[in-house]
Parts: sequence; structure tokens; C-alpha cells
Amino acid sequence: MLNRNPYAQQQQPRDRFSSLWSGETDLEAATSSCLNRVFLRMFMALCVTAAVSAGLYYAPSPVAGYGSMTEFLLVNFENPGMSLFILIGLVVAQFGLVIFLSARVMKMSSSISNVMFFVYAILTGLSLSTIFMSFDLGIIFQAFLVSALMFGATAVYGAITKRDLSRLGSILIMALIGLIIASFVNILFVRNDTMLMLINYAGVLIFVGLTAYKTQGVKNMLNMVNSGAADSIIVADRAEAIKRISVMGALTLYLTFINLFLRILIIMSRRR
Repeated sequence: MLNRNPYAQQQQPRDRFSSLWSGETDLEAATSSCLNRVFLRMFMALCVTAAVSAGLYYAPSPVAGYGSMTEFLLVNFENPGMSLFILIGLVVAQFGLVIFLSARVMKMSSSISNVMFFVYAILTGLSLSTIFMSFDLGIIFQAFLVSALMFGATAVYGAITKRDLSRLGSILIMALIGLIIASFVNILFVRNDTMLMLINYAGVLIFVGLTAYKTQGVKNMLNMVNSGAADSIIVADRAEAIKRISVMGALTLYLTFINLFLRILIIMSRRR
């Protein structure tokens, strides 16, 4: 006799596929492996960004008549039309790529998403090469060191804490939206140095908190996948699931670190 129940074939994902990790021990090992991949991939992306930034700035000029790439950039960035065109192009390319990656990274193959992630790191390096024109190398290095220490400490907390940071994350995301609006208002209308500093100090607090929240988010994603809540990678095997999640985690934490670094760089340069 045929089963005419319309809900008979609407099985939940884990009715069709078993959990990727059968026990707590296996899941903890997978979490450790995934976090290691996240931070390694993020570190490699930061190295690519730093190499592209420094290489572009200190490389010989590709155009005759300029002694170096430094001189070429300085002269061309004195032209407001040229500098605006370049910056808008880079921002649009970065913004479009990060939106596409965030939306599709869990559905495309890990190899393709990994390549796109490093393309984004290269684009970020191109845009950040301009900081060498505005800040001393010593200040850049100190800001990077301080950022790395703050990021590392809060990332460890996010990885080991048993406290649920979801509520904190929601508050921080709303605060970040407010921070972005305040930044645009200050740039376009107020143009006040005191407000700029307050925005940057607030930004440091927000991105430090987001570091812990997003690190814990990697663990939560693994739990969702294991329970069948993340349908986009439900058919992936263990290795592929870890690879996809690690790319997503590396991307979000990479963005958090870059923003934290830029805020600290501005604060440290203004205090000198």
C-alpha cells in the first residue's frame, strides 16, 4: 500500500546522513583541527597582505621618470581624481568579493573558496600599501604587534570559554553598525579629531569583542554541521566540512584583525 502522507519523504537531514563525528572526543578533535586550520590560513593571508603592501610600496617604479614605486605612488596620489578612482576601484572589488565569499563559501568547494580568500588578501594588500605613505614603519610594526597580542588573547578566550557569547555578539554587531554610521558622519560632516579618536577607541573594543565571538562561532558551526543544522554542507565528509568551515572562519577573523590593526595604528600615531 502506498504511503500518501505528504510529510513522509520530508525527512530531516540527519535522518538521511549520520553525524560526521559520533562522540564528544571526535568532535573536540575536529574542533581543535579546524581552529588550527583557521589561524594558520589567517596567518598566511596576513603574510600575503603584508608582502603585497610592502612590495608594492618599495618596488621599483614601473613607469619611466620615477625613481621608485614610492615616488610614483606619492606623485599620483597627489592627484585627487586618480587617487579617488584607484581607491574606489579597490574598495568595490574588495566589498563585492567579501560579500560573495561570505554568501557562497559554505557551498563552493574548499579549493575555490581558498583561492578566492587569498585573492581578497592580495586586494587588501594593494589598498593597505598606502599606509606606508602616512605612517612611519616603526609605528606600523608596533601597531601590528599590539594588535596581534590583543587578538591572540581574545581568540584564546573565545576558543576555551564555556560561556555563550551569542548575546554579546549581537550587541557588538549593532554597535559596529552604529560605529560605521558615526564614521561616515564624522568624515562627511563633522570632521572632528576628538570624535575620530573616540570612534577608534570604540572600534578597538568592538573588534576585540568580535574576535572572541567569531572564534567561538567556528566551534558553533562545527556543532551545527554535526547536528544537521547547516544544510549547505550536510553531504560533505569530515575533511571537506573542516576545510569549508576553516575558510569561513579565517575570512571573518582576518577581517576582524585588519580592522583592529587599523584602529590601533591611528590611535598610536595620534598619540605621538
